[in-house]
Amino acid sequence: MASSKATASIHDFTVKDARGNDVDLGTYKGKALLIVNVASQCGLTNSNYTELSQLYEKYKNNDFEILAFPCNQFAGQEPGNNEEIVEFACTRFKAEYPIFDKVDVNGSNAAPLYKFLKSSKGGLFGDGIKWNFTKFLVDKDGHVIDRYAPTTSPLSIEKDIKKVLGIA
Repeated sequence: MASSKATASIHDFTVKDARGNDVDLGTYKGKALLIVNVASQCGLTNSNYTELSQLYEKYKNNDFEILAFPCNQFAGQEPGNNEEIVEFACTRFKAEYPIFDKVDVNGSNAAPLYKFLKSSKGGLFGDGIKWNFTKFLVDKDGHVIDRYAPTTSPLSIEKDIKKVLGIA
């Protein structure tokens, strides 16, 4: 679904939440975002979910939001349905941030949001997402500031988050 006007920010997108409801990302205007493709059965799951929850707890009252998009494109490591995924993240890792509908991040069926994220910040080996837990930092105006590898620990990008939030 190509749109005729160029998308200026992530605030121009509408996505589905884990219950299938439309969510206008424009509601996040004025918030810094960390957008992550997540998986329940990845070797990186424990460390990433743990640290994402720590970051969220620390900065959620400072106009910071984490948007988690489950994806099963990498070795089938997110096989569950949305209800199972949310239960896993919220029960095991106390995730309080929004978890959205399962998406494709690569290929012809890639979610439009992910097409935009990848075109804004290509990776080391081109635009494709290489694995679970690729992270995109988005400023309060909806512009992609940086992209982090799956192996980059969420806590290691805290200084970048603080910069976007204007916290010394």
